[in-house]
Amino acid sequence: MIARMQSIYLGMATARIALLSLALAMPAWSLAQPQAQREGVDVGRTSRLSNLVPAADVEKAANQQYHQLLQQARAKNALAGPAHPQHQRLTAISKRLIPQAISWNERARGWQWEVNLIGSSQINAFCMPGGKIAVFTGIIDKLQLTDDELAMVVGHEMAHALREHARERMGKSAVTQGAARVGGAVLGAIFGIDPNITDMVARGTASLLNLKFSRGDESEADLVGMELAARAGFDPRAAVTLWKKMGQAGKNAPPEWLSTHPSGGSRIAEIERNLPRVMPLYERTLARR
Repeated sequence: MIARMQSIYLGMATARIALLSLALAMPAWSLAQPQAQREGVDVGRTSRLSNLVPAADVEKAANQQYHQLLQQARAKNALAGPAHPQHQRLTAISKRLIPQAISWNERARGWQWEVNLIGSSQINAFCMPGGKIAVFTGIIDKLQLTDDELAMVVGHEMAHALREHARERMGKSAVTQGAARVGGAVLGAIFGIDPNITDMVARGTASLLNLKFSRGDESEADLVGMELAARAGFDPRAAVTLWKKMGQAGKNAPPEWLSTHPSGGSRIAEIERNLPRVMPLYERTLARR
């Protein structure tokens, strides 16, 4: 009995400490901590807000939604098989990019990466938490993407998953919903309660496929994706030509993939400012071949 009471007391004390830590940290939640000097682009650390939502639960929900999407595509005969030339091309490019992911997120080492091509006229692509990649044929065909440009698209989407932008936005949502729900999420994590039962996580994971990232997230994904591609031996200057093509495609009605992103001019300028940081990585990779 005494041991059980001690266990309960320890659990309550741990919960209090966790909640107090959250309360003390609230003013700093929105600030990303700077990284130590590293070779390549510098976008800082991931936001502390992402820690409010367990990564494993987000990845589990993403996996479920991803396979639901694949089932729907398969039912419409829109899911490209492994023999499809563009699927083979996409897979080959992704296989060069994926090994570069670990330097940005250690969890990526254990991800079950999947790459699929979906037949659709949409100019769209995404990589969900846990490494679930999908590219629509519309973005390849309409923009006539080179291998380097397609690598920038895939790298950009991988960067969203690696930088945990979905978790961060769900964390921000948790903050706006009040301390009570935040406390509930923390207690769930401490005592092993499935966070999917809480309103905060349920609402967040249900919209992973439709998640629109902030302009800051998009700019960050541009730079991280460009570095991933450069390290994999793809010419980072293709990021500039990609966004010029995207700008041309969006002159009349911006495609969905473009409508949630910063303007083409501003993002190209930011990419060009960072090219000197990634060109040496690209040139070194070429020299090793």
